[in-house]
Amino acid sequence: QVQLVESGGGLVQAGGSLRLSCAASGRTFSSYVMGWFRQAPGKEREFVAAVSQSGGDVYYAASAKGRFTISRDNAKNTVYLQMNSLKPEDTGVYYCAAKVAPYGWQLGTWRSYAYWGQGTQVTVSS
Repeated sequence: QVQLVESGGGLVQAGGSLRLSCAASGRTFSSYVMGWFRQAPGKEREFVAAVSQSGGDVYYAASAKGRFTISRDNAKNTVYLQMNSLKPEDTGVYYCAAKVAPYGWQLGTWRSYAYWGQGTQVTVSS
């Protein structure tokens, strides 16, 4: 199993940037697909981005593509989400999640991810 802890959330003005981090415990971090999801109050959890085990492949929701960048450092057991040009609609709790292989299967489906962090709040003011 793997334990995940997110950090880096906060309050930022529209157009600003934040970098989220997700620190993982365990010795099998590199065997997991890693993803980011978010959930706004009163709304369903939605997919944001995913990265393959090696970090060589990435996939983004349409709302994130061009503004967000997901990456990972397997030597540090950490996955990142760099968020630029933030909009008020990006506001929500951001969750880091781990998924077993294969990378290309159900990347955007939250039920396919086995492990979750506690979440970190991102608030974007207009």
